[in-house]
Amino acid sequence: MTLQQDAPALDGGAIETETAGGAGRTPTAAERVLQRLDWHVVRRLDGLLQGDYRSLLFGHGLDFANLREYQPEDDIRYIDWNVTARLDTPHVRQYHEDRDITAWFLLDMSPSVDFGTADADRAKRTVLIDFVATLARLLTRHGNRVGAVLYGDRIERTIPAGGSRLQVLRLINDLLESPRLRRSGVTDLGALMDAGSRTIRRRSLVFVISDFISTPGWEAALNRLSRRHEVIAIRLTDPREHDLPDVGPLIMEDAETGEQLYVDTRDKAFRQRFRDAATRRDEALRTSFMRAGVEAVEMSTDEDLVRSIVRLAGSRKRRRGHA
Repeated sequence: MTLQQDAPALDGGAIETETAGGAGRTPTAAERVLQRLDWHVVRRLDGLLQGDYRSLLFGHGLDFANLREYQPEDDIRYIDWNVTARLDTPHVRQYHEDRDITAWFLLDMSPSVDFGTADADRAKRTVLIDFVATLARLLTRHGNRVGAVLYGDRIERTIPAGGSRLQVLRLINDLLESPRLRRSGVTDLGALMDAGSRTIRRRSLVFVISDFISTPGWEAALNRLSRRHEVIAIRLTDPREHDLPDVGPLIMEDAETGEQLYVDTRDKAFRQRFRDAATRRDEALRTSFMRAGVEAVEMSTDEDLVRSIVRLAGSRKRRRGHA
């Protein structure tokens, strides 16, 4: 349940620069988005990460390298149970790192991602588009390939994996053109993850990007996906999904179903119940991600994208330090 609010159209923040099509051609919406991100996000990341994208981009390889004792924060998927049973001490397998990878984005484009209150131009959909475009740009710039599966109220589109700047522009364009659904019934993230399992044949780095507002049961699909691929869950959030402001009576509307509820936000007890329910949901999601062996990162509509990506890189670097 979220506050009723329509997200503004994303115009890409045009920048007056020459594009590949020549100085006399008007940049497309996708080109404007990429120009904006190159100037305001990618350049800053180059400075902050000092060109070291390995901890952010590269996952575990496929070739076995060594065994060592399990340490806290190790990925439980890499426990060697036969060795653990023989030695009576948990051991994990280590692998040689892949140099070239394929990354896939499984994208939730259901109505709830059009919610955002922190800034007029920062709905969760905007955060999703900017994050995907930035990661795709960084990956393809280092010779890797990216693909995507888009889900609205069903699987809308599959973008085959490819490299180069043109692939990034195609991905951005398809995201910008993805319809904004006013109602979709209820979201089934299990269908998105199962589509990813069917589509992605080779072991890949998979980003599941969603607010994880869904019907129950998607956890089993996430488990199946994580058994074959390295999965990172990017959870999109908004501050008002955790704390309601004291703004008096208002109508809350479920972005997925359109169901409405009249509430009085002056009631401190109601605001506390709302906060407690959000906390319980956060804890349930963390438990689901942990059980699936999936790394999870939150991205809020009120957080700077560069800071979010640097935080993701730091989390992966610490995790890899134990791998």
